[in-house]
Amino acid sequence: MVPALPEWHALVTLGLALLSLILFSRDRIRLESSALLILTCLVLFFYLFPLQHDRSLLQPQFFFLAFGNEALVTIVSLMICAKALEHTGALQSLARLIATAWISQPRLALLATLAMSAVLSMFMNNTPLVAMLLPLLVGVAIRSNFQASEILLPAGYATILGGMCTVMGTSSNIIVANLAMDLGMPRFGLLDFFVPSSIAAAAGVLFLWLFGSRFLPVRKAPLETTEPRFFHGVLHLVAKGPADGKTLAEVLSLARGPLHLREIERGEGLMVAKLPTLKLKAGDRLHVRGAPSRLRELETLLGATLYAEQDEDEATDKPGPGRPQEQQIAEIVVTANSPLHGRKISGNAFFRQNSLLPLALHRKGGLAGETLESQRNVALEAGDVLLVQGRKEAIRQLKVSGILLLLDGALDAPMAERRNMVIAIILGVVVIAATGLMPISVCSLAGAGLIIANKCLTREQLRSALDTRLIMVVVASLALGNAIAYTGGAQYLAELFSSQTYTLPPAVIISLLILSVALITEMVTNSAIAAMGTPIAFAIARSLDMPPEPFVLAVMFGANMSYLTPAGYQVNMIVMSAGGYRASDFLRLGIPLQIVVWVTLSLSMAWYYELPW
Repeated sequence: MVPALPEWHALVTLGLALLSLILFSRDRIRLESSALLILTCLVLFFYLFPLQHDRSLLQPQFFFLAFGNEALVTIVSLMICAKALEHTGALQSLARLIATAWISQPRLALLATLAMSAVLSMFMNNTPLVAMLLPLLVGVAIRSNFQASEILLPAGYATILGGMCTVMGTSSNIIVANLAMDLGMPRFGLLDFFVPSSIAAAAGVLFLWLFGSRFLPVRKAPLETTEPRFFHGVLHLVAKGPADGKTLAEVLSLARGPLHLREIERGEGLMVAKLPTLKLKAGDRLHVRGAPSRLRELETLLGATLYAEQDEDEATDKPGPGRPQEQQIAEIVVTANSPLHGRKISGNAFFRQNSLLPLALHRKGGLAGETLESQRNVALEAGDVLLVQGRKEAIRQLKVSGILLLLDGALDAPMAERRNMVIAIILGVVVIAATGLMPISVCSLAGAGLIIANKCLTREQLRSALDTRLIMVVVASLALGNAIAYTGGAQYLAELFSSQTYTLPPAVIISLLILSVALITEMVTNSAIAAMGTPIAFAIARSLDMPPEPFVLAVMFGANMSYLTPAGYQVNMIVMSAGGYRASDFLRLGIPLQIVVWVTLSLSMAWYYELPW
């Protein structure tokens, strides 16, 4: 029997939920803009038409509480902890250790890589984890008999599988755990649902190891060789710098090593002889050749500015010598599906939009004397490597966006001296949360506070650690999820679901709920579906007079099963560019993986919670 429609506040709220699902699935609309629009509509509606709830009016102030929600505090704290791990290079040693195993035992090394990715993602955000592993795995693929396309997507999926196993594994897990507590359930401990989820994660990792390469076609690697990449850069000497007024012989000694000086340009197109007694002056341009790290070193030693001439129609806000501490150089690999493929450097709006300045181009088989100026009107090809300079934040955003493959996305040295301290802090957070001495929200906040107090992150790095898109989506989703619960919308959807499934065994109902959420989360951010699905799952359990925990966990697990589309999860977008994948490749491997994980979760949940079939 179909339940009667709820009152109109619930219908409007459900309409806003549907609108949010549509907006969050649109790539052309910024996530934070969509989230702000939904939150604004929600607040305005309940301000104009307040709802009587539990003898009090449900007013806009209620929805503003989402900004101080325990789930959001936990997510932000863990963002800071993850940024500290990334910045100090705390995981590089472990990653390089596994990389060496690829030389002698590639198949076992692949299993170790998948297992390491899954285990680490249980305790840290998987986006910086994948961003750290990608350059390493691309190099590994070149040195071994594996194609990069055989490694990267399985490794990305492994991080998603691992993140499903603990409360702190993903932001959606934190949201579900805190909403469940708000609904009256006991607080989830860090490892309370580890057994059923780890069984499914292990099955998924084993499947990826045994069959991942068989389901994926061979895609051309963005890089086909590990030969050192040398670039032709231009060093602009600045007034009163170390090289200003010095002879060429003195400048060569300042370089502290070999300086591959091709020519010296003074004025527009005027080349001067490279005589040892030649006095250099501000405005001279030294055309040099070297690896990215060497070019950046020369920039510092000579007090010069490394950049190329721009076209007149390009942005004028190029990186300059005024604040070099805010600048970084990075290598961008052109892949077949990147926005740079097939386009010219000259007049390319991509660099202006992302505040980047192209410095040099490395092309396999290119002529040794080619400069960037001579290659500006050449169409970029897959495998080309661009050396660019830009603000640290701009490069970081590109690295985690997934639209490009960045190698050594930041050439400034990490704060290695803080590495052991950060590792100790993170381990303390994990151990305290696992033993239940403190809620994860408290110990993660304490960990973030210790990281800040010990100056493990600069102010700029601290700001960059906070993902405003995720924060706004979480706030809007929490507010919307609470509105669905308090207006009776969740109860209506629960009764509708129960009316169609009440004759089925509980284990089958849980299985269908997992699959339903998994399919929806392919189109919508998992944080949003977790926030909106949790009160509905809780209401379904109440309508069936069953314990709510397996139903709530069904939403949590389903929200993590984003395997079918590149847009389903940020990790998918990152590996898509790096591996040269097509959207169809996610279906090739994602569908069988989805089936394996869904079936395993259904069986493990039925066994663990003693649900009859």
